Amino acid sequence: MSFKKILVPTDGSEFTKFAVDKAIELAELSGGKVTALFVLDKSIYANSPMDTALINVYDTLEKEGRYATSYVSEKAKAAGVEVEEKLVEGVPSKVILQEADAGGYDVIVMGTLGRTGISKLLMGSVAEKIVQNAKCPVMVAKSPVVSKD
Repeated sequence: MSFKKILVPTDGSEFTKFAVDKAIELAELSGGKVTALFVLDKSIYANSPMDTALINVYDTLEKEGRYATSYVSEKAKAAGVEVEEKLVEGVPSKVILQEADAGGYDVIVMGTLGRTGISKLLMGSVAEKIVQNAKCPVMVAKSPVVSKD
């Protein structure tokens, strides 16, 4: 199996940086291209009126997204790996699955917080939804950074 097109969903957190490193390593080994995807989670503001405070939240999310994808881009370019950055608005798990299908990706490499118990039950797991529903292989890289549930 060839891993030429690698999708890397990122939220810019310490928990995803380990997955970014693994995706870039995979791209180096396979001669692949990495796409850094940040999802502007519209569930945060979808049911609220568009006032100044909400616009500021959206702007902040967009800045975080640009930071997150540029981090991936800088690391990939430093390793000599071709990279593309994407910011897409929507529900994270749905957007990641749609992007993976539409883009014809060979693999999704993503991080996880490693939540368990009540925290996982209440918060859900984007990674788990992707593993269960993706049509391509998914590599979940659990960060060595410890989650404080």
